[in-house]
Amino acid sequence: MPRSHVVFSIFQRNAWSYFAGTLGYLFMVVFVVLGALAAFQQQFFANNLANLDQLNQWYPLLLLFIVPAITMGTWSDEKKLGTEELLFTLPVSDLEVLLGKYWAVSKVFSIILVFSLTHTLVLAWIGDPDWGLMFANYLGYWLAGCALLGCGMLGSYLTNSSTVGFVLGAVLAGIPVVPQYIPQPEFVTALTGNDDLFSSLSVAYHLRPFGLGLIPLSGIVYFVSIAVITLYINLVLIGERHWRGGKQAGSMGLQYAVRAVAVTVTLFAVNALVAGHNADIDMTSERLYTLTPTTRKLISELDGKRPVTIQAFVSADVPRDYVPVKSTLTGLLSQYRQLGGGKITIRQVEVQPFSEQAEEARRYGIVSRSVQSERGGRLQVDDVFLGAVINSGANEVVIPFFDIAIPVEYELTRSVRTVASAERKTIGILETDAKINGGFDMSSFRSQPQWRIVEELKKQYNVETVQPTGPIDDKKYDVLVAVLPSSLNQQGMANLVDYVRKGRPTLIFDDPIPAFNPSLAPRQPKPRPGGGMMGQGGPPEPKADGGQATSLVNLLGIEWIFDEVVWDNTILSLHPEYADVVRPEMVAISRQSGVATAFNPDNEVTSGLQELLAFFPGTLKARSNSKLKFQPLLKTGPDSGLLAWDKLVRPGFFGGVEIENNPVRKADEYSHILAAQITSDGKSPEKIDAIFVADTDMISDWFFMVRERRMYGLDLDNVTFVLNCVDQLADDGSYINLRKRRAKHRTLLRVEQASSKFVAERTAESEKANTEAQKELDEAKARFAKQVEEIRNDNNLDDVAKLQKIAIAQETEQRRVSVAEANIEQAKEKRVAESRAKTERQIRSIESRYWLAAVFLPPIPAILLGLFVWAWRLQNEQKDISPARRVKKV
Repeated sequence: MPRSHVVFSIFQRNAWSYFAGTLGYLFMVVFVVLGALAAFQQQFFANNLANLDQLNQWYPLLLLFIVPAITMGTWSDEKKLGTEELLFTLPVSDLEVLLGKYWAVSKVFSIILVFSLTHTLVLAWIGDPDWGLMFANYLGYWLAGCALLGCGMLGSYLTNSSTVGFVLGAVLAGIPVVPQYIPQPEFVTALTGNDDLFSSLSVAYHLRPFGLGLIPLSGIVYFVSIAVITLYINLVLIGERHWRGGKQAGSMGLQYAVRAVAVTVTLFAVNALVAGHNADIDMTSERLYTLTPTTRKLISELDGKRPVTIQAFVSADVPRDYVPVKSTLTGLLSQYRQLGGGKITIRQVEVQPFSEQAEEARRYGIVSRSVQSERGGRLQVDDVFLGAVINSGANEVVIPFFDIAIPVEYELTRSVRTVASAERKTIGILETDAKINGGFDMSSFRSQPQWRIVEELKKQYNVETVQPTGPIDDKKYDVLVAVLPSSLNQQGMANLVDYVRKGRPTLIFDDPIPAFNPSLAPRQPKPRPGGGMMGQGGPPEPKADGGQATSLVNLLGIEWIFDEVVWDNTILSLHPEYADVVRPEMVAISRQSGVATAFNPDNEVTSGLQELLAFFPGTLKARSNSKLKFQPLLKTGPDSGLLAWDKLVRPGFFGGVEIENNPVRKADEYSHILAAQITSDGKSPEKIDAIFVADTDMISDWFFMVRERRMYGLDLDNVTFVLNCVDQLADDGSYINLRKRRAKHRTLLRVEQASSKFVAERTAESEKANTEAQKELDEAKARFAKQVEEIRNDNNLDDVAKLQKIAIAQETEQRRVSVAEANIEQAKEKRVAESRAKTERQIRSIESRYWLAAVFLPPIPAILLGLFVWAWRLQNEQKDISPARRVKKV
């Protein structure tokens, strides 16, 4: 049994000797600087997230520098100075010496890691990091470093040169680090059936959960195992002097080799056993990986007589981006099994390509998805299965694929509840020209597929199509969804208004310009019967109230102008990287817009949302004489305004409408309301329970694609908002909190604030260029109109001469106008391009300043400590020199 006082004495002797010279402080400073360079590279600013994701990628390689730097003299200096024999002649055991030295280098590494905590201070300075995530990150860093210290000590023991000890330590520490970066040979894959075996044995693989904010038992066991194996080999080599050269040297060497192999195999078995049990501690502030009370309550209320079966079909190996999804799914299924007892049966099927399991999954409706990933420096496409089927005998729900951005717990809990419930609530989808239920579209003369929002609702509700041609059954539907009701005829509108007047929950989406099909805009006529091809079909049926939905908005007590579009510059400040492809009519609703109530914090529908997009939306407000309760849900930023139809839309060459690229926009500095909940407050004779959203594109299929894979780096809440609206109206808020389970969007606030000024200037410059260009064009057209008027008023010309002269003038002036228009447009585009380039340079300059601060500020504490220790030692040395021996200055 090691004696603590002996171990402590050796620990003190070795720990403080590392900082006796300047080399230790130099390594500390270099380590912190390298960490800053890795953490705050250009991709950090591009991601705009206050985390250490970039450092996590490079940290294993940083360990190959700092670990051998700490351990290179642990044994080699003892051999070089001849103190090794003296040390082992003392009344101490080999294990006591080893533990003392290991704890010493662990302390040195811990001190260095503490000084690298300045990276988190930089994050706190420019953003809002998750401190639970930071704790998990640094715990992983510490465990990984302590694990590899044994490798470094082993390299130091093999030589009496510190330099050689550094190289050998780096090589040995690289054994568990490098597999992540080595392409796995095909024969290993064929032998093990696992094409990611090398990666799963690496330090980076086991650091990944810590980078997500988890403290995994498997990761702790892995790092402890490396430390135990390497320290045991160190102990064997230290003890070699007791039997080296003796008669039993060969057999003893073989015996210890067998012991080392046995220890290694045992630890491998322990790791494999622990890997099958996802015992993780969730350190994230939002507890993203912990079962919510909603799920726990649901499981406790399940009927044991109708057990639920969850069959998960998961590929044996998934690309790196989907590893967290697979791990989360596996961990949650384990918790479902534990909490459910006999109420829930879990079957997790490992799927190989072209196997019977793959065919079984497809029979259930679970399909593979082709996912591109990079392995071993090569791009490859994998067919990945990552879905589940939930069945209770009477009901069944299929989740075809768990995507990166969709909460796994939400999908599972919703599906379990759906199949366990004897009855589902019913959602009615009103049939309009939007055709969200699918069907034949008269405007495009082709069949339209069903919208994804309908498929999503079917996972939770019974969904039925409601025809507006007759009275709508007010007892049948728990919620009625009406998309583009302005397209209804007078009878259909009357039936909808009658339904809403009865107080039945109704979710309404209408839009001045539906981006998915602008020809369906309320101001446009209804499609001709037969599609209107080449003049076929009769005249189009008139829309109710001329498309203004007057009777509906009057009932709701709101003002909604059917041909005014909202614009907002918030999207340009939030996503400057997309400045060339977005426009202000793509309205971003965000907490960072400068409006605290952009998402109503007091309404369950919107309280947990972060960002949402609306394309060419309208606006609404409560009427002053309305007695209904009007609760805004979505608001634009202050730098916004309205565009009339005539300023934004022109007739298309082949019919329909076309959108102006650069209309003249004038901000009104109001926050416009895009959605509101309207209910009776007891004072009104009307019984109203409705949510009105002034945009239909919000529920288009494009947002589902963005949501599933976080396309274009966007993390949007469109789908969540719509589902929350339905649940709120259906009086079922149990899933709203589950949908809120997401990481807070912790951006680089200080960088955004500094950049927003230049983005606003660019927007103003662009608007100024548009205004001046339009003014010049109007002046050119006015000159032509004046010339025509002078010709018409010339009494010296007869009518034929006037017409001829007007035609000549028109032709001549039209050429001039066309040339002027081209020149004006070219000059305008040049000014806009120059403004954009200037803004980009200014933003890059801001990022460069923060990058310099992020790189050069973190090592300052380590430098100051080194200078202080140097000055303190110098002063002590001067005290020990007698005054007679000091050199006197002349």
